[in-house]
Amino acid sequence: MITAPADTRSDIALAVPSERSVELSIVMPCLNEAETLENCIRKAQRSLNENDIRGEIIIADNGSRDGSQEIARRLGARVVSVSARGYGNALMGGIQAARAEYVVMGDADDSYDFTNLVPFLKKLREGDDLVMGNRFRGGIKPGAMPPLHKYFGNPLLTAIGRLFFRSSVGDFHCGLRGFNRQSILNLDLRATGMEFATEMVVKATLYKLRIAEVPTTLSPDGRSRPPHLRTWRDGWRHLRFLLLYSPRWLFLMPGLLLILLGGVGYAIALSRLTINGVTFDVHTLLFASLAFLCGFQAVLFATLTKLFAITEGLLPPDPRLERVFRHITLETGLAGGTLTLVAGCVLLLMAVLVWRRTGWGRLDYSDVMRVVIPGAMLTALGFQTVLFSFFMSILGMKRK
Repeated sequence: MITAPADTRSDIALAVPSERSVELSIVMPCLNEAETLENCIRKAQRSLNENDIRGEIIIADNGSRDGSQEIARRLGARVVSVSARGYGNALMGGIQAARAEYVVMGDADDSYDFTNLVPFLKKLREGDDLVMGNRFRGGIKPGAMPPLHKYFGNPLLTAIGRLFFRSSVGDFHCGLRGFNRQSILNLDLRATGMEFATEMVVKATLYKLRIAEVPTTLSPDGRSRPPHLRTWRDGWRHLRFLLLYSPRWLFLMPGLLLILLGGVGYAIALSRLTINGVTFDVHTLLFASLAFLCGFQAVLFATLTKLFAITEGLLPPDPRLERVFRHITLETGLAGGTLTLVAGCVLLLMAVLVWRRTGWGRLDYSDVMRVVIPGAMLTALGFQTVLFSFFMSILGMKRK
């Protein structure tokens, strides 16, 4: 148990413990939280004392101008000043400054229950790397969460995260969570804003860390001013992050769908199929080629995005991609792209010869475009493949 020093100005303030004595660091990001900060610190202190937990409280201050730092110091909390603005920057500054093996982070707006930290610590002691609070299992008090967030925003973003990354987490955006400090530092989190919380869950899932959930409650924000959170702006930022971290769903799946639609369009147009009096001819062929080209570009972009993210440490290595790249090398890509390019040029040359046989006069476009459109598409596909092969090889180069 941490006891108060003799010269403290608070009857329950905690002494600053030595690095060796601390088991749990409680990190609270802070930006002008003078109204609620004292309640949060006192609740955290009570939890540490009542449960005989060796701990410290860190206030990661992000430039408060309302006296939050003085309140924290008066209560015996350790204030870490983080000059780089942003929720993620503040939290990472606090986590890096933490002395304990385990960290619990939570907002300083008095909405999270800092008196009930034992379930988080118990899971961490059992070996879990990340312990998420689940507000939907623990209880959301009346007025604590806007209906738009409760019934649409949070469930939708959580469902997308679970689908994209096969995560077991049931509340992606709960701000009260505990984790093994070194495990999270090893993830090399990069987000500086509100996306930090999402990145932690996503990368912990992708790197196959042990993740658990415990019920927690959410109370109404204790501040009189509006919260820092902005519904549509921050909701979009979280959705954008999920999409950017999953090129499979953002680029690959739509690209494969477009290629499929393009292939079906080609089959229908080349056979001049008539359905309910509607004949699918050369115009269908043109639209099918457009779908095929866009889809192929999306698939290539998905591959490059994934490769770049892996080489930069944003995503873990993908064994499936590594197996593919054993066969798809610069040389095979150049060979395949060149053959496709030559095939397209041959078709275009055939169209020119047909035009020449007419004495450079009028053509039957319904017939000629059946050669021109596939020729143009194959030429573009071949050229794209050659460029992709070179760029893929550049991204895959070993570098410091």
